Amino acid sequence: MNTQEAKIVLEAALLTAERPLPLLELRRLFADELSADTLRALLDELRNDWSGRGIELLALASGWRFQSASSMRIYLDRLNPEKPPRYSRAVLETLAIIAYRQPATRGDIEEIRGVSVSPQVIRALEERGWIETIGQREAPGRPALFATTKAFLDDLGLRSLDELPPLESNGGAAPAEFELQFAAAVDGTAHKPAEESPALATNPAESEPPVVISPSDPLPASA
Repeated sequence: MNTQEAKIVLEAALLTAERPLPLLELRRLFADELSADTLRALLDELRNDWSGRGIELLALASGWRFQSASSMRIYLDRLNPEKPPRYSRAVLETLAIIAYRQPATRGDIEEIRGVSVSPQVIRALEERGWIETIGQREAPGRPALFATTKAFLDDLGLRSLDELPPLESNGGAAPAEFELQFAAAVDGTAHKPAEESPALATNPAESEPPVVISPSDPLPASA
């Protein structure tokens, strides 16, 4: 099989896949006859072939996936006028703290936010597949340690946590641009549909203080 034929096979597999496909699975298409380096080169060529079109090939945390380009969203939304669920400030702040400070306990989140964290928020984020428990901190009560998942990165179109928007490093609060970008990215996820739940729904009357995330301050030692 020549490289052009191999690209056609890859293209067909990725266009019909219901989820991102990791390199290991893509190698099975060719009975492992193509090396990982060869496959990466073909995927890069395929990504370039689709560059500038309405669909793009992305390398995400859990594999490779074709998806609509962000510039197409305004048009595609007209075919599906149902709005994706929007998330309350409590949910976004909790998710942001876990994403940037992980692993983090519920006590860490409450220390940074200055208010208690509803068990519903944690449970809803777990059910959404964006966070998971990865262990327990060696502290009184052995509180659970939360971290984000590959599904969280996939839904935001990221390959790793290093691609999260950077936090302000000169004095504390996350800049407004970050808050808007993070909220828009989370609110706009359409790759993994989920029904809106009361724990995730926006509450216009919510009056909790805004979160302050400093990239230089360590997490609290206690939970």
